[in-house]
Formats: sequence, C-alpha cells, structure tokens
Amino acid sequence: MRKKHMFPESNSERIVIIGGGFAGINLAKSLSNTAYQVVLLDKQNYHAFQPLLYQVSTFGLEPDSIAYPLRKLLNKADNLYFKLAEVTSINCDQKQIHSNIGKINYDKLVICTGTKINFFGNDAIKKHAYWMKSVSQALNLRSRILENLEKASNAVDEEEKKALLRFVIAGAGPTGVELCGALGELKQHIFKEDYPEFDSDDIEIILLEGQSRVLPVMSKTSSQNAENYLKKLSVKVITDVMVTNYDGFEVKTNQDEVFSTYNFIWSAGVKGATVEGLDQDAIVKHRYKVNEFHEVENAKDIYALGDIALMQTSAFPDGHPQVAQPAIQQAKNLANNFKAALKNKKPKAFEYFDKGTMATIGRHKAVVDLNKTTLSGTIAWYIWMLVHLWFLVGFRNRIITFANWIYNYIKYDKGARLIIRKSKPTAKL
Repeated sequence: MRKKHMFPESNSERIVIIGGGFAGINLAKSLSNTAYQVVLLDKQNYHAFQPLLYQVSTFGLEPDSIAYPLRKLLNKADNLYFKLAEVTSINCDQKQIHSNIGKINYDKLVICTGTKINFFGNDAIKKHAYWMKSVSQALNLRSRILENLEKASNAVDEEEKKALLRFVIAGAGPTGVELCGALGELKQHIFKEDYPEFDSDDIEIILLEGQSRVLPVMSKTSSQNAENYLKKLSVKVITDVMVTNYDGFEVKTNQDEVFSTYNFIWSAGVKGATVEGLDQDAIVKHRYKVNEFHEVENAKDIYALGDIALMQTSAFPDGHPQVAQPAIQQAKNLANNFKAALKNKKPKAFEYFDKGTMATIGRHKAVVDLNKTTLSGTIAWYIWMLVHLWFLVGFRNRIITFANWIYNYIKYDKGARLIIRKSKPTAKL
C-alpha cells in the first residue's frame, strides 16, 4: 500500500536526516523497511555527484548524468519520506527543527549538511568569483566559459581578448586540478576546432596554490605526477601563492602578481555547513565534534556524518578526509547501530577503511594513492573511471555517463557546448 502523507504522525521513532549527500542518502536507504520513520530534508530535490561537477562545467556531461531525484531514491519503502526544505535552526530542548516550511519534530536527528565554499572572509572574491558546489553553479560556469570565448572571438582590443581567454583557478586540490586538466584538453582538442581565429597560445590556464605543491592531500609522488601532467596540457602552475583580491577583472596575490581575467574560479577551500542551535563548544573548525558512535558532543539524540562530522582518532587526529568514502561508511555504521537499538543490542564503534585517494588530469592521466601504493597514468585513469561510475546513483546515470565518456574518447569531442542561459556571478544564484 502506497504512503498517502508526507510523514504522518506515527508511534514509530522518527529519524530526521538533514542533507541528501552521500551520508544522507546512504543512511536513509539503509534504514528502509525498518521500524523507524525516516524523513530526509534537503534544499535541492536531487542528489548531485559532486566529484563530476567539473565535467558539467567543461561540457563533458549534462547535469542529469550526475544528479538523481531524491524522491525516486526513497519511493520504494513506505517508511521513507522526503521534503524539500531549508533548515534554519535546531531547538535541541524541544527536539524540533525550524525550516522554511515550518517546524518538524524528531526523536533522533542526523546532520549530514556537508560543506560550503570557504572564502576566508574575503567578500570581494565571494562577490565576483565563480565556483562549483551545485549543478546550477556548474551550469553557470559552463555558460561563462562559452560566453567569454564568443566575446573573445569578436574582441578588437588585445588586452580585453587576453582577459577573456585567460582562466585563473585558485586552489590545487582535486577540484582545481581536475578542472585545469579538463580545460587543458579542451584547449588542445576542442577550442582550436571551434575557434580557428585563436592561436594555440591565446588561451592561458593558470593554477594558483597556497601550499608548496598541487594535490597537497595526496602523496608527493602523486603530486609531482599530477603537476607534470598539467604542464603537458599547457597549464601554468604557481605554488606558494595566495589570492588576496579579485574585483571582477584583476586577480591579485600576496606575491604582488596581478592577472587580468574574466574567468576566475575559486576552489581554494571549504568549511562545514553548520546549523544554528547546537552548542558552540561542539563545533571545531566548522565541524561538529562526534564520538566513535557519531553522537554530537553535548547534544542528546543528535548525530553528524560525513564532511560536517569531526571524529578525531589516533589514525585521523584532524578527523576523516572530507570525501565520499567516510560519509558512506559512517552512514552504514550508524544505520546498523540504529537497527541494533531496535533489538536492544550495543552499538558498534566506527572504524574507517581507507580506500585511497585519486584525481584525474585528463586522458590517460590520473593519480591514485592506495595506502602506501601510488599509481599513475593509464591504469590510474581506468581505476578513476570505474570508481566514479560505481558510485554514481542510478543505473541510467552510469550508462549515460559511460556512453558520454566513450564518445568523448573516440571522437575527441564534447557535445554539451551549449549556452542554455546567461551566466551571472555565482553569489547571485
């Protein structure tokens, strides 16, 4: 019998999950057909596979390849409910959530709000830069790139043309490196065909990193290999430099360097998307401190998972990495603990199994760290593709993404070079 209400009053314990990222959807799915009433809240009606947002922005994939409707994920179980809502605060004493659709009571609350872009207090960069944290922002960046290429093809002033064709990316983590790699391949294989009026050197890609090497979260070997791959794609890598300002035209750094560009992309950091209402002592470095059972410090019946959770252990004194695997594993462990509670069994402490870190820079160019083993080149590229296909939500998404990759590989082409709507500063989206 199909459920007729969004989440009716019930004698079952209500578990409310805030956030439909990797942690949120895996927790909800793992609790399907249990004695709990599970309510998932998110301000979007879809789960986005964020590791592939850069491919949407660089014409490799359409958004429906990497996004999946949350309602479709939950409609197979009568105890799972979804509500499109933006949570504004939590009332711990009354065990109640305040949101733009009203108040929602909970018995257990799980915060899976993930991260948001960290501008380190620089309002000018926030106002003028472009970044990718959602599908709409990736599409916005796609429009920006194509619009500026078209403007450059008609530009009379040489300095204006250079600024339209110069791409400056701040932050050499996986997002920044993969975006630069994609732009480098576009420059080599697509832009020269679509825009024969440009010389090969007209398009400039600059990657800025505040630390001493790219991919600082990975091994030094992988970092060096990644930088070598980027240079082969004509990406200029500058390390030990911090961006101090961007006014919409000039990028300024702490080394007194100035880069004129209309394409400035910020990928230099994230911070936890905390929710108002919890004890501030439980928040460290914009993440909620949790114990080995995922319980938020000084908060009864409140849990945190994934990027927003800070679980400090001897192996991970700064918490687990803010990537998909910890979120998925934590969600499954908490789900098992909730199921165990129904049978009056003790919860199990979380133990993270590190499955490695990876990044791709382009065709046959990728790096993978697996424990103490590092891989690069073609084999790492195949591993990257298989892992990302596997963790895409939905069989259709996997098929469409794989078909797009095959087409791009054979034809050296990316078909999604469409300006669907005019771009605007990301802060105004």
